[in-house]
Order: sequence, then C-alpha cells, then structure tokens
Amino acid sequence: MCNVLRVRWTIVPKTAPQPWIACSGCGGLRAFQSSGKIRLNANGRKLDAWLIYKCLICEKTWNRPLYERQNVRDINPAVLEALQSNDPQWIRTESFNLEALRRKSQRVDEFSEFDTEKEILRETRNWTKLEIELMVPLPLSTRLDRLLASELGVSRARLVALHDKGTLWINSDRVDILRRRVRSGTQIMIDLSTEAEREQLWRPLATGSPL
Repeated sequence: MCNVLRVRWTIVPKTAPQPWIACSGCGGLRAFQSSGKIRLNANGRKLDAWLIYKCLICEKTWNRPLYERQNVRDINPAVLEALQSNDPQWIRTESFNLEALRRKSQRVDEFSEFDTEKEILRETRNWTKLEIELMVPLPLSTRLDRLLASELGVSRARLVALHDKGTLWINSDRVDILRRRVRSGTQIMIDLSTEAEREQLWRPLATGSPL
C-alpha cells in the first residue's frame, strides 16, 4: 500500500522486575533489585555463577543462581565472556528473566514505566493509514491499549471503538488483544482517512518528530 505512514516503536522498560526474598537483615520478605553485578566461582572446569541482588531496605545481598556446577565447555562462549566481563547489556536482559525469578521467589513485582523509541520506516505524501510495528526486546507488563492511548493521545474507549468499527486492525486473532501485554511483532493499522488533522495531530505523536 502506498498510502501508509509506517513507523516502528521500540518499547524499552525502565525498571527490571523485583523479586521478594526472605531478607536476613530485615527479618521478613522484602523486594530485591539487581545490582548489575555477576559473582563467579570456578573449581577446575566447573563454574558457578550468580546475579547479585540487593534488598531495597537494608541492602543485604541475595545471589540468584545462573549456573551451578556447570562445565565451562558447555556454556556458550559469548555468554561466558559476558559473565566474566560483567557485561551490562547481558545482565540487564537476564534481570528481566521472569521465569527464572518466579522459580526462586514467592512474588515478583513488575513495572509498567517505559521509554519509546520511534522511527519512520516509510512515509508517503497524502497518507491515510498509519501502520505501527512494535519491537519489545524485554518483557513489559503494559497492556496494548494503554500503550497506544498514551503514545497517540487518545482514550482507550476510542481505541476500542475504532477496533470494533474495523478501522483499527491488529495482526492477532485474539478478541481481547487490546487488553493483552505488548509483544514484539505486533502490527497495528489505523485507517485515518476521515481524520482531517492526521498530519498535524497524529503524525508527530506516531513518529516522535515535529512537523
């Protein structure tokens, strides 16, 4: 289609999930946050690795197991390098490993705050449809309707009305997709042919660029 303004939004959560762990310093369950540091212990060809967390109240540490008595040769070389160098990007990604956190804690707090990076993939004159492609590299608890409402400056009720009317399409068969968490690969198409001010109002919000 040649009448489409196509953009990509990369959604980056601000705060990593925080597990609740029995804190020896506080004497009860407390929220812990990642320190961004790895602890390693090598014994011959065996390796133990932990991601260090700190209590938000007293800063007592908790070591979340990453590898236990793992043969070094069985660890991906890139991962081994990341562990040995305390690679901040690898550690940040691992701090969003919800499945691993839920196995080790009774409760995990998630946070909905995020940053949005927007780029124009294709733009044509006199466009009438807006296509948004979502990239979500890390788990985020925010619902799709809340994301679209906050970024496009419209109410969630209006989004639902557009979806029900058939002028907002999403590449999913789920009838409740607007209430689901945002996911990478989601594509949203909005028909704005009846919106006279789409260039003045919709474009700056969709692209993150002023007119």
